[in-house]
Amino acid sequence: MTRPLDQLTDSLLDAARKAGAGAADAIAIEGRSITIDMRGGTLEQAEREEGVDVGLRVMVGQRQACVSASDARPEVLTALAERAVAMAREAPEDPYIGLADPGQLARDWDLAALELADATPEPSAQELQDDARAAEAAALEVQGVSQVQSASAGYSWRAVHMAATNGFAGGYERTDRGISCVAIAGEGSGMERDHDGDSRIFQADLRTPDDIGRRAGERAVAALNPRRPRTGAYPVLFDERISSSLIGHLLAAGNGASIARGSSWLMGRLGEQVLPEGLSVIEDPHRARVMGSRPFDAEGLPTRRRAIVQDGVLTGWALDLANARKLGMEPTGNAKRGTSSPPSPGTWNIELTQGGQSRDELIADMGTGLLVTSMIGSTINPNTGDYSRGASGFWVENGQIVCPVNECTIAGNLPEMLRRMVPANDARPWLSRVVPSLLIEGLTIAGE
Repeated sequence: MTRPLDQLTDSLLDAARKAGAGAADAIAIEGRSITIDMRGGTLEQAEREEGVDVGLRVMVGQRQACVSASDARPEVLTALAERAVAMAREAPEDPYIGLADPGQLARDWDLAALELADATPEPSAQELQDDARAAEAAALEVQGVSQVQSASAGYSWRAVHMAATNGFAGGYERTDRGISCVAIAGEGSGMERDHDGDSRIFQADLRTPDDIGRRAGERAVAALNPRRPRTGAYPVLFDERISSSLIGHLLAAGNGASIARGSSWLMGRLGEQVLPEGLSVIEDPHRARVMGSRPFDAEGLPTRRRAIVQDGVLTGWALDLANARKLGMEPTGNAKRGTSSPPSPGTWNIELTQGGQSRDELIADMGTGLLVTSMIGSTINPNTGDYSRGASGFWVENGQIVCPVNECTIAGNLPEMLRRMVPANDARPWLSRVVPSLLIEGLTIAGE
């Protein structure tokens, strides 16, 4: 029987000390998941996974090493610590590594307020199968849908516990329940595919499988008989389904590791205007029932609500301890890690200020241009922000959608694009990235 996770991390730290580590931190993750895939009304695949993974980072002076295992027996933990210390002694020195000072550590957090885990019993395989079958059936009822590529339902539970020789110890549980459907419309070379899905912490919040399947089918049918758009400079409206990728590029450029390496188009722009006035990007890791919420980061520092962009002005980077030290700044509680790697900076829940118009109103205002609902590939220059991506969606004439389009490329420059974007008001508030549809004028579209 697996020992409690806090006992596993304590055993790893004890083993690390005995092996000669000057400092160490440990993480233990226990999880179980089940996924059901339906096709043609019958069960296509059923998967269940259960296991425990452990990770250990040790420091010998200013040298560090990380090791991991999926075996939690005492003799394995001892061997793991000995191997980690031996590796650290051969590693190059890094003046910036090190655990947090005790005064920096998170304390007295309120897990209940975050609502990270649903106490509802785990759904049975039959319940998940019924959900997937219902989503598939709903998609097939849409006129024009010829087949369903996949309909899936799943559930997962995960517990995480972290501890370090600086005195930090903490953990939490997280659940996830999801349904997805991929529908295909048309026949032969004229087939088009689209999807829909939903994933929530609490099963009661999940959209119905009928709604998910129907919407996947309707989206696939709407994409039938596409054409290539005209080449030229046009306004482009990034649908809410994919608009968060634009903010994702901003966040990637503001990642402390990229800044410390000197490979970011945001270098030297702290305090400068990067979005239109009135728009802010707020990070809030304390939103209830949201996937990206957590009480502390991977180094035991408290997470907090902060503005990454305030009224259009860039106010800070996402920093873990090491990159904060490199830059001579304070960490922001943004460290992430797995079991086999050291911490690195990332972001939690993100919300962009919404606008005052609906997506349909922005379509009416844009005149002639492109509504993008799907993107493929990516060519982003990290130093200049030059942007190029394949896209498909719908062509707009005189403020009205006239036909689906595909096989086109959108190009621009991210710093310029972000400064002139106009948000709609259609963001889904339960997502980890709450970003509405975004209209950007004057992008280059390469089509026919």
